[in-house]
Amino acid sequence: MELLLSLVDFILHIDVHLDAIIRQYGTWTYGILFLIVFCETGLVVTPLLPGDSLLFAAGTFAARGSLSPFLLFVLLTIAGILGDTVNYWIGHTLAPRMERGIPFVKHEHIERTHAFYEKHGGKTIIIARFMPIIRTFAPFVAGVGAMEYGRFIVFNVVGAILWVGLFVFGGYYFGTIPAVEENFTLVIFAIIFLSILPGLVEFVRARQASTRKRAVDPS
Repeated sequence: MELLLSLVDFILHIDVHLDAIIRQYGTWTYGILFLIVFCETGLVVTPLLPGDSLLFAAGTFAARGSLSPFLLFVLLTIAGILGDTVNYWIGHTLAPRMERGIPFVKHEHIERTHAFYEKHGGKTIIIARFMPIIRTFAPFVAGVGAMEYGRFIVFNVVGAILWVGLFVFGGYYFGTIPAVEENFTLVIFAIIFLSILPGLVEFVRARQASTRKRAVDPS
């Protein structure tokens, strides 16, 4: 519980924590950010690590001169590509064990991502980049058997470029606007809300469809 509260505090006050990291670690900050993005996209057991908000905050600090926006873009895009690739092969390797369940992984997250995948097809890898939790499980589900690797890597690269580019350069160009700087926590809330909104809409639609189906066929 204490770890979860610390994570929530890090996400909601990510500008304060990132500033402290930059002051303490300097150039090593790039490596820390690389590792966070890689783990958030590459390890199926770490879906709660910050993604969108971290990229936006990093772009904001780049605008302040603390980091290089182009180096951030290149390194974090590579981290996202490698993360999804590792996640794909984890899914591919663990596919035979799916029926027995996988430790530390919530089965409902897998099911929700699989349903999203069936609806949107290969585009899921790109769309999921902008959706927390689903972003972590989409490449895993693809590796389980829904997509051949050659096709997956194309969506993986395109999705990483769009995701990292949008948020890093979004932070770079808009993060230093006085109204944003003065209300950075609210901006982070807005980013998180907009990120999870599509998933919430899909969840509500699925529940409504399930309810209608039970009403028509009670058996």
